[in-house]
Amino acid sequence: MNLTKKYKTILVTGGAGFIGSNLCEELAKDKDLRVFSLDNYSTGKIENHIKGVEYITGHTKDVLEIIKEKIDLVFHLGEYSRVTKSFEEPEKVFEYNIIGTQKILEFCIKNKAKLIYAGSTTKFCDDNTGNVQSPYAWSKYINTEYVKRYSEWYDLEYAITYFSNVYGEREIESGDYSTLIAKYIYNYKNDLPIEVNNPGTQIRNFTYVKDTIKGLILVGNSGRGDDYIIASNKSYTILDIAKMFTDKYILKGEVRGDRKGPNFSTAKMKTEFDFSCDSKLEKYIQGHK
Repeated sequence: MNLTKKYKTILVTGGAGFIGSNLCEELAKDKDLRVFSLDNYSTGKIENHIKGVEYITGHTKDVLEIIKEKIDLVFHLGEYSRVTKSFEEPEKVFEYNIIGTQKILEFCIKNKAKLIYAGSTTKFCDDNTGNVQSPYAWSKYINTEYVKRYSEWYDLEYAITYFSNVYGEREIESGDYSTLIAKYIYNYKNDLPIEVNNPGTQIRNFTYVKDTIKGLILVGNSGRGDDYIIASNKSYTILDIAKMFTDKYILKGEVRGDRKGPNFSTAKMKTEFDFSCDSKLEKYIQGHK
């Protein structure tokens, strides 16, 4: 899937991370594009590098000094992105998500570049408290508002996307920044316990990374404004997922910021692009256990 030919140079922040590397891999298939990655490697990996992509090591707060090329389109994925961990690292959340993103906005204005910003579905909580449930959620809410105001103040062209519990190739499988599907697969293979945070009835719409990338590129081509929710319409509880691995899971205590479930609609993606997610979570898990 190619981007429209009006874009010649693309910047992916967080391009050595999980979602970013999958996006870089798809973009690099178009030999007419010049694709840059800016990553500070806090969670990104050199092993995620894709042939044909130009990799730059650095922080988004320094983007104006680091990148001198004229950029046409920015996919801004390079932010702090863990809910529970953010309570322990609010200074990182502020540095990466508030300061870093403000500099990305300045960079886009300077380059007259379109911005595709990755928001957070934490704001779509059942009880409408998602914006303030954690330092991470608060920062992401502030940034979606910031992007909209920059559009009004400085004529920024933008679209805001939202991902939902993305899983797939290059997902982080262990450590503080691991994500659920990869962690469960890793633990299952290594005879480690499958742990579920109480109550286990939290609802998630797990979405395959290749579907996420397909949606991102569609929005990159012609999306405008807010509310591009790229997500599977099929939901599972965390207990549902644990039971795909074992009936002997361990129920742990509740954790701060762990929302009950989303309350969002994927209608805008369907209406504008006839987009839907094709991949099946059960099949993916069975193939990787």
